[in-house]
Amino acid sequence: MYVDTQQIKIKNGDLAIDAYLAMPQQQGIFPAIIVVQEIFGVNDHIRDVTRRIAQEGYIAISPAIYQRIAPGFETGYTPESVTIGREYKSKTKADELLSDIQATIDYLYTLPQVQKQGVGSVGFCFGGHVVYLISILNQIKATASFYGAGITTGTPGNGKPTISRTPDIKGTMYAFFGMQDASIPLEQVDQIEAELQKYHIPHQIFRYPQADHGFFCDQRVSYNAIAAQDAWYHVLELFKTTLKN
Repeated sequence: MYVDTQQIKIKNGDLAIDAYLAMPQQQGIFPAIIVVQEIFGVNDHIRDVTRRIAQEGYIAISPAIYQRIAPGFETGYTPESVTIGREYKSKTKADELLSDIQATIDYLYTLPQVQKQGVGSVGFCFGGHVVYLISILNQIKATASFYGAGITTGTPGNGKPTISRTPDIKGTMYAFFGMQDASIPLEQVDQIEAELQKYHIPHQIFRYPQADHGFFCDQRVSYNAIAAQDAWYHVLELFKTTLKN
């Protein structure tokens, strides 16, 4: 499916959030998916994922979650990039992220091509944490969280760990982890699964024994093609069953 892309602005009060929007060229009404960046900004990899989702028959958008801190920021995967990306991450706040993603949903609902029956989200790295956080928003029906570190131990801007919000998750949660990922101990993965089970949140947890942090990104040395392909299949399965039925 051919897609059109554009850079747009999302209004949230006095803030204008940069976002990358990808839409199928064909006529129709489509479910919407929010793509949440890694610590590296809305970079080439995130734009590529956004287009791939649109090619599957969705309207996909990636808002710049560092807009308040570093407008226009995007970078690659060097050690220096990791340092600055983590610095910006440390300045984010949960309430602001929730507000900015709600503004993104509100923007999507102004588009005549968007199905107004809930949206999906997918996030990577820090974005994997953020999509777990924002899954409490009423309109989010499906969440795909990739290797989101710190869900059990903290939350953006400090406060109770994001895992404490699990009872308020509104839709289905799929979470993907590499078992070689030093930033997410195995017991934390088990804790997330236990909380989802405890509160009867529809979910699946995918553990990839040979995969490391960042295994889905084909621009990182940790890319694992087998794990990435399997995870992509399950992401599409999630969105199809929750948003297209």
